Amino acid sequence: MSSTDSATALSKDFASLGLSDSLLSALKDVGYEQPSPIQEQSIPLLLQGESILGVAQTGTGKTAAFALPLLERLDPKIQSPQIIVLAPTRELAIQVAEAFKSYSRYLPDFTVLPIYGGQDMRGQLRSLKRGVQVIVGTPGRVLDHLQRKSLDLSQIRAVVLDEADEMLRMGFIDDVEEILSNAPGECQYALFSATMPPAIKRVAEKYLKGAKEVRIAAKTSTVERISQHVLMVDNSHKLDALTRVLEVENFEGMIIFVRTKSATTELAEKLQARGYAAEALNGDQTQKIREQTIDRLKKGRLDIVVATDVAARGLDVERIGLVLNYDIPYDTEAYVHRIGRTGRAGREGKAILFAAPKERRLLRAIESATKQPLTPYEAPSAEKISEQRIQQFQENLHRTLDGQDLDSMKKVVLDFCKENELALEDVAAALAFRLQVEQPLFPILKDLPKLDKDFRGRDRDRDGRGRNPRDRDRRGREGREGRDSRRDDGIPRERYRIEVGRSHDVSPGDIVGAIANEANIESKYIGHIAIYDNFSTVELPEGMPKEVLQHLQKVRIRQQLINMKPDAGKPERKPRSGSGRGGPRPSSKRPRS
Repeated sequence: MSSTDSATALSKDFASLGLSDSLLSALKDVGYEQPSPIQEQSIPLLLQGESILGVAQTGTGKTAAFALPLLERLDPKIQSPQIIVLAPTRELAIQVAEAFKSYSRYLPDFTVLPIYGGQDMRGQLRSLKRGVQVIVGTPGRVLDHLQRKSLDLSQIRAVVLDEADEMLRMGFIDDVEEILSNAPGECQYALFSATMPPAIKRVAEKYLKGAKEVRIAAKTSTVERISQHVLMVDNSHKLDALTRVLEVENFEGMIIFVRTKSATTELAEKLQARGYAAEALNGDQTQKIREQTIDRLKKGRLDIVVATDVAARGLDVERIGLVLNYDIPYDTEAYVHRIGRTGRAGREGKAILFAAPKERRLLRAIESATKQPLTPYEAPSAEKISEQRIQQFQENLHRTLDGQDLDSMKKVVLDFCKENELALEDVAAALAFRLQVEQPLFPILKDLPKLDKDFRGRDRDRDGRGRNPRDRDRRGREGREGRDSRRDDGIPRERYRIEVGRSHDVSPGDIVGAIANEANIESKYIGHIAIYDNFSTVELPEGMPKEVLQHLQKVRIRQQLINMKPDAGKPERKPRSGSGRGGPRPSSKRPRS
């Protein structure tokens, strides 16, 4: 394999890479100006029909690196799968599918379909029957469709393996190889991986013969004067978390970044309704309106701007002391550009990032790119907000006492106390109460859900030394045959029963994929799985939240509603011989307790 070095690559624009006007227009709409190193190197090679082996971290812009050139090579007349992208998780599959949709907005009759476990199979079957040009899916579900013969790979022109090392870690490597063996021999391949473990090298040597290697080193750094923080919060609690942050953070001006134009307007309106001087800034606005908004921010007539990446390009306002990433960017370069809006003119800056547990991988990529840690940020409690409001209340009283002639007001209050035989402090308390009705000094707030703040520990064992490579290789070899039952990681687990088993042709990989995707449980926390004729059991961490269990009850695996419940029985662990796809599995007979 030949290799190119990003350090020697010259800076280009997307037009110089050979992309069509349709794709360039779409890139302009989403705000892309210059290609990242991985895009600059990969796009010309893929346009020429070459296969590539990309070694690059998450957040380097690799989705555009393969999606744009492969869209150029698409035949619009063929309404059957021509590109297939394999991704390790449901979230990444959806993200990649959305990117294809954004880039193809000016291509006629383009269709893309994300397919993953836990999703209704009937909807996928209908979409495949109608015809789609690009498939983005998790290995287990793609293999399901191949075995059902509902997915035809005969017209496939390109296969992409995105985050191949993550698919290996999750035990999908055997599935991946089986899918690759079904692709036409003359296919173009693109494999992207942050690392190159032996199993990935073996796949590359087998299927990517003659591929060009593109290796990107993370070199992005950020402003040293900016302190960076991350608050782990679910999407449904973001607005509540934001209003609490605004209560306790001291800033002159602020930018809140969201992903979409519509979100800028929606969030700005919600903040205005809560009494904040906030405005939206997005690409749908005229240049005059955007300039007026920025001018108001500069002059202090506006405190908060809710913006997209595109609208905030080049924005330079000294009084911006806080940048809040309401939506995490999928590109580390975008993150660096965002937080660079603060810490200007030698000032100290602060950046806060909202992230959900499923976005841990992106957080690690940001830390790697900026070479600075993300400090955990605690959502302000009701007590903290009360302290802040009391302090502001007292400061307002001081300003009033220092700046106003209060003699006439004193007479009114003293006369009122005398006539009604009231103590002065009682009347003062009553007046204070009336003043704080709209913003109570002692607010009653529900606690936000506690989420795991350790986003760096995913790739470490319980001793902090990193995963055992032999365990990783063993999982890769086992593939769809089963999971190691000898869990000794100190995590207490409970056993659950699911109503899908050997008769439904289920495999451990199906169960792991569905639970990991639907419940946001990392696969390393999923314990022993036993598959019986008509049901299976799976061990999960103790104390599963009620809402998560309720959601899992509605999940389908192999078109079967799993109806997950705590397992009260004691199934026999002794395996019996069998010829099913999963190899020998335990008997379905179980004693009653």
